[in-house]
Amino acid sequence: MSQTIKFQTKVHFRLGRNGRKHLETGDKPAPPAQRGRVPRVARLMALAIRFDRLIRDGAVTDQAELARLGHVTRARLTQIMNLLHLAPDIQEAILYLPRVESGRDPIHERQLRPIAAEADWRKQRRMWKNVASCATDTS
Repeated sequence: MSQTIKFQTKVHFRLGRNGRKHLETGDKPAPPAQRGRVPRVARLMALAIRFDRLIRDGAVTDQAELARLGHVTRARLTQIMNLLHLAPDIQEAILYLPRVESGRDPIHERQLRPIAAEADWRKQRRMWKNVASCATDTS
């Protein structure tokens, strides 16, 4: 004689791309996706940190190899890696910039180049304060 086994769980569906439904199991539905997008400069900052870790760990030999692998010029890779010259608190502020809901990003990598070129972190912080305040004024 065969036994019947019952299995109970809550099932949630969420809409994905192109209106397709995706099955989710568990007690709670997935948290709603955050609105907006991560600013490009925050993504570049995270990329610079990741690239630095790859070089330190020996996964790649140098920035020239990273440039070849990423299909970018060495000059562009240097611009991205120069973000690591920013004071740690500025790097953190960039990584945690608010998401952009619409329009253009308030802060661009080009605005950060002169700040990263400054060796004195106190001067960097003053320059950053000007850039950040102008960004919040225009948004």
